[in-house]
Amino acid sequence: MPGSEHLIDALEARVERRHQRRDFFKTAIAGVAMGTAGLALAGRAEAQSAPSDTDILNFALNLEYLEAQFYSYAYSGEGLPAAQLTGTQTQGAVTGARKANLTDRAVIQYAREIAADEVAHVASLRQALTSGAVAQPAIDLSATVFTAAAVAAGVDLSASGGVFDPYANDDNFLIAAYIFEDVGVTAYKGGSPLLSNPDIVDAAAGILAAEAFHAGIIRGALYRRGVDVPAVWTITEQISGARDLLDGTAVSAGPPQRVADDDQGVTPVQNQFGLAANIVPTDENGIVFSRTAEQVHNIAYLTRQAATSGGFFPNGTNNPNAALRRSGAN
Repeated sequence: MPGSEHLIDALEARVERRHQRRDFFKTAIAGVAMGTAGLALAGRAEAQSAPSDTDILNFALNLEYLEAQFYSYAYSGEGLPAAQLTGTQTQGAVTGARKANLTDRAVIQYAREIAADEVAHVASLRQALTSGAVAQPAIDLSATVFTAAAVAAGVDLSASGGVFDPYANDDNFLIAAYIFEDVGVTAYKGGSPLLSNPDIVDAAAGILAAEAFHAGIIRGALYRRGVDVPAVWTITEQISGARDLLDGTAVSAGPPQRVADDDQGVTPVQNQFGLAANIVPTDENGIVFSRTAEQVHNIAYLTRQAATSGGFFPNGTNNPNAALRRSGAN
């Protein structure tokens, strides 16, 4: 468990990073027009060829398959019905998922509500895509993959024998959910400007709002637990740092170093009103950042390299557009 000196150092460092983020966003907002902002989801290499609405919705559907299966299994011990898994491209199975050992009544209710929402998201996206919906790809939700993510983040697993089991207890479940939720929010924010059909834009905005509520629930629960056990806050910072490294906000020469801090844990930070909780990961302008499809895949595949599979998607995601199936070379 980190001591008071460690927490003070961490808080001072985060104050400095907040100022860096403020300057970055002021520059970005001044220099980026609405039309060009929408090209973010396509990735740097495909900026000349914007993906279709179908491509973008299928990109979102892959993420919803992942989240829906995780929450459904964790809460009930069962996954999505077979009828919700079919579609174009190769259908895969879920491995390693099981019912979580949840004992906190509030956490059980969180899991129940979010599971229902994510299952509904899969159904609504598939309905919007009709015959163009991609099948669920192979998804690995085993302790092995979550352990790899925890090790990459530098989480101390000595007390659990070197294993991070997301289904072992309430805290592990919340930490595992934290890995997904923030990524989902930034992915929808990055993809929404690319959509052209007003009805689809409205639906995507509704799903983005739901995902943001989910992220707030998980981050809030982790914050409350960290008040009594500061090590929980430390783990969110470690995961946040790992996501920053994976999605490209780090130098590649020499030992990895964070050069930006878009992603944030829940450790309290200073704002104009004093020391405050960090439930909503924004810069000082109150803005949440976006991720491109490549950056999302870097995190989902657990790699900083250009790849088409890995991590939670051992055979890659499904999408007719190749640009929306790969990670970036970071």
